[in-house]
Amino acid sequence: MIRGSRVLHSVSSSSSFASIKRQCSLIIQSFSSHSDNSILQTRIKSFIHVAQSCSSSSSCRSVHAQVIKSSLFRHGFLGDILVSAYGRLDSLNDAHNLFDEITHKDLVSWNSFISVFSRLGLVEKCLNVLNRMRVESDIEPNEVTLISTISAIADVGEGLDEGNSLHGIAVKVGLLFECKLLNALINMYGKFGHLDSAYKVFVEMHVPTQVSWNSLIAVHVHNGFPEKGIVIFKTMRMFGFQPDEANVVSFIQACEDLGIEKLAESIHSYVFASGLVSDLTIMTSLLRFYAKSGRLLSSYDVFKEIKKPDRIAWTAMLAGYAIHGYGKQAIEFFEFMINTGCVRPDHVTFTHLLSACSHSGLVNEGEKYFDVMFTSYKIEPRLDHYSCMIDLLGRAGRLIDARKLIDEMPMEPTSGVWASLLNACRVHGNMELGEDVGARLLSIDPLDSRNYLMLSNIYSNFGRWKDAAKVRSLMKGKRLRKVPGWSSIECENEIHRFVAGDRSHRDSEEIYAKLDELIGKVRKIGYVSKTELVLHDVEEDVKRDMIEKHSEKLAVAFGLLVGRAGRPMIITKNIRICGDCHVFAKLVSVVEKLTIIIRDPKRFHHFSDGLCSCGDFW
Repeated sequence: MIRGSRVLHSVSSSSSFASIKRQCSLIIQSFSSHSDNSILQTRIKSFIHVAQSCSSSSSCRSVHAQVIKSSLFRHGFLGDILVSAYGRLDSLNDAHNLFDEITHKDLVSWNSFISVFSRLGLVEKCLNVLNRMRVESDIEPNEVTLISTISAIADVGEGLDEGNSLHGIAVKVGLLFECKLLNALINMYGKFGHLDSAYKVFVEMHVPTQVSWNSLIAVHVHNGFPEKGIVIFKTMRMFGFQPDEANVVSFIQACEDLGIEKLAESIHSYVFASGLVSDLTIMTSLLRFYAKSGRLLSSYDVFKEIKKPDRIAWTAMLAGYAIHGYGKQAIEFFEFMINTGCVRPDHVTFTHLLSACSHSGLVNEGEKYFDVMFTSYKIEPRLDHYSCMIDLLGRAGRLIDARKLIDEMPMEPTSGVWASLLNACRVHGNMELGEDVGARLLSIDPLDSRNYLMLSNIYSNFGRWKDAAKVRSLMKGKRLRKVPGWSSIECENEIHRFVAGDRSHRDSEEIYAKLDELIGKVRKIGYVSKTELVLHDVEEDVKRDMIEKHSEKLAVAFGLLVGRAGRPMIITKNIRICGDCHVFAKLVSVVEKLTIIIRDPKRFHHFSDGLCSCGDFW
């Protein structure tokens, strides 16, 4: 046994062909004169250790050959290990051939083979092996078999019918008491958006575990039902479960989706009370939440509490500066990150840095970092980086440069790239280029209503009403609809949402009365409705009425009715804020002496003392 232990210890992690061959030969020589069971087991363990250290298919084949030479191949477990090793190295033909050579296949053998395909997301092959097992042997699948296959289905997002069949097999063979299997089913149904099925699996569990609660919360949040996720979270706590990392992260995500600050603040308090402040994932999630909720200072406070921030935390904070349009602060933060020497920026870091430059009109700085990314860090520009640069040049009015950069891209420009340039053409009134870009965009992505609307708006800006009508008619012919704009604001953990001209709110009369009062106040200090932004061929008074009832104005009026003194008013929009509402919010911040924060899909606008953080560049 001493001799065997030395040999096992001498097996190094090196996996070159020659090294593996020498190690295997050493194992065989060391045990050539011994045959008792303990020595045999040590020999098998030695081969297992070597097989698991292989880093190439050639070295794995060497181990395979030596196992055959040692007459140990009759021990099926070694075959299973080698099948897994081949699969880990993506040598599927070798894995398949070896599996077929195993004479006596037990459940472990079949599971090893299925796991090879599960890891690679090859659902059809997983199912084929499972069916083969049931046909060729009397072996029924166990929870490991089904979990591997169900997980593969969930990961690739294909095969719901097959997933239902596997659920049926679990019922048939009596595996519904296996909690890990049921958790896999919850996750699978959640990935397909079948939340009723996921919930049914959960309620039928005898004793749900922490993972079970985590899975149920996560699938609701990820499918766009954060309210239900929060309810489940609260129910979990009523049953005596204490939130863990996965729970807390899902809860924060739900609060982020809903924009509910108070609940996030309560979970922040829980994080401190339970000692989870050392958890990087949780703290980074909190950092993102505060940044996306308009509370950038709180976001930075969380960042400072992280003792050893990793690249993800640094990048998340940089992203916060970017979406708030604080380009100069983003650059300072990036340089601070570099100077600490703790982390090295990656392609995601540069995406947010270039985005920050774009949202702040820092053209020279953006061009500098676009160059530095490759020259100093050897990061090849990706589509996201080109998109940021085209957006930066377009916003700055350098439309020809932006168009030239698209031609120089090493990859095919996406519809998003063309849409960015088309919007810049609309803002800067370039009819000729806009018409060309719009035609390209409609040919690439004919099913996005926003593309038709942008091109139609360009025509309307130039009074080409017939051309605008043709584009809208084309859009209608494809049965595409404009996504209605809305604005939302939180009050007492409830989200209030408004659309233009909305009178469905229970406090509608008070809201419109407050809005009329506000419009009267801001008119006295220079507000004039920008009716030219109403791109419809209607009378001037109709245009004025339409623009003065935009959703963000209604949200501002409601916010003043229910607002808390001394706290910023935070409003969320699903589309870009219009120029008239932008002016309106600046003037309201003066007459009401408050800060208004409006978040659209791209960035935040902080209105205070008649100014906006974007510097009127958005």
